[in-house]
Amino acid sequence: MKKVHVLVLKAFFKPFIVTFFIVMFVLLMLFLFKYIDDLIGKGFEWYVILELLWYASAAQISMAMPLAMLLSSIMTFGNLGESYELVAIKAAGISLRKAMMPLIILVSLISIGSFFFSDYILPVTNLKMGSLLYDVRNKKADFLIKDGIFNNSIPGYSIRAKNKSKDGTVLYNLIIYQHGNISRGTNVLLAKEGVMYNSRDNNYMILKLKDGVRYEETTAGDRSYNPRQQFTRYYFDQTEQKFDMSTFQMKRTDEDLFKSHSMMLNLKQLRYYTDSTTKILDSIRGKIFNEIKSNYKIFNSYQAAQNKPVEAAGALKNYNKSFEEIIPVDKRVVAVNNSLNDIRYIKEVLDMKAKSDKDFDLSIVRYILEYHKKFTLAVSCLLLFSIGAPLGAIIRKGGLGLPVVMAIIFFLIYHIISTVAEKSAKEGNIDPVLGTWTAIIALTPLGIFLTYKAATDSSIFDIESYKLAINRFFGKMGELFKKRFGRKQHS
Repeated sequence: MKKVHVLVLKAFFKPFIVTFFIVMFVLLMLFLFKYIDDLIGKGFEWYVILELLWYASAAQISMAMPLAMLLSSIMTFGNLGESYELVAIKAAGISLRKAMMPLIILVSLISIGSFFFSDYILPVTNLKMGSLLYDVRNKKADFLIKDGIFNNSIPGYSIRAKNKSKDGTVLYNLIIYQHGNISRGTNVLLAKEGVMYNSRDNNYMILKLKDGVRYEETTAGDRSYNPRQQFTRYYFDQTEQKFDMSTFQMKRTDEDLFKSHSMMLNLKQLRYYTDSTTKILDSIRGKIFNEIKSNYKIFNSYQAAQNKPVEAAGALKNYNKSFEEIIPVDKRVVAVNNSLNDIRYIKEVLDMKAKSDKDFDLSIVRYILEYHKKFTLAVSCLLLFSIGAPLGAIIRKGGLGLPVVMAIIFFLIYHIISTVAEKSAKEGNIDPVLGTWTAIIALTPLGIFLTYKAATDSSIFDIESYKLAINRFFGKMGELFKKRFGRKQHS
């Protein structure tokens, strides 16, 4: 028994590691393709890109782990079935359930580990990745001068160089326009050569200019023509021009600004934020009527009778046309205008409260979804293993051919159901708890069915068995047809 268990564990461990890293690599490439425009041309240091990829790889485990579990289980039992090792195990009197028992324990431990990972480690990595990605996407592209093209990246300046050296540090035939607050394009600097380098703190770019002239015009704050305005011209052999480059540096945002997001919270924090947001929402809903109560007037005959008792039975009058007949003619315009103002105020208040109500309700839904997703990661590993292992034992094909196709099909089914259900829950169409567990509920009967078929040595994917069943069906139908119409002809 122990040798069989070691055989099964060895057969599973290697495909699981290989498929896990392959899936992680594919997901990281998709992550890079998604944010490639935010990374290229901004001059990031190598460790910034590496840090972002590290956090992204940790965040992708929630998708890579179930897919690797499904793919490796299909490959493992497909290889064992293709090499007739499963047949030998069953011939030795060991059932498939007993042979899979140590593997079931291992997968259960991995699932428990994934739960603790999603509760303790994943919120931290999501927080760090979210804040870093925010800073990366908001960083300006590096200052780059192209030959013969004006560059306006530096605020207040337009710089043009006719050509530059191969390493890009020496610029030739420079034109620099400085845009002031009052006059525009009146301060111009020309130089034959400029050497470009950064200051020690990288907050400034310094241009060491040679052999040039600087033209300046000063005005008294008036854009109109002034024949007495001052015009100055400076000639220089060598000078320096300093440019503020602090806007091109990546500034790290405080992580506390992102801590309230649902993906950055653990189970305890999610419960706290759900309860506090629910209390705020209940408080907002309870105060709505008090805000519009003074503008929301209700008229009925009972209140009219209480305010002004009827002295005689014939004092009441029936009004058949409209409610305006009750109001005196000289006061109808004022009454209608007052009613319209009240209606507008009530509508504005209700629209504002409806928007805030929708925002708070969406936050609560997201907290509930993220709370249950901590559990669905662990359960999905067990579910996809229960689908992949019997499926591999049934199809009896190893390698990266048919198992990969089957794994992708079933994972896409799981992922599509999960995504659609979560989106429906966020839109308020279904309960958020049901939206999180819909995919697992839908695929659990399939896992039970495949496990039963694998335990009973059923040939689900055997084409010959389906051909025999179809031939038997049409054969019986032909016999019934002959008996029925043969009797009619004989009679």
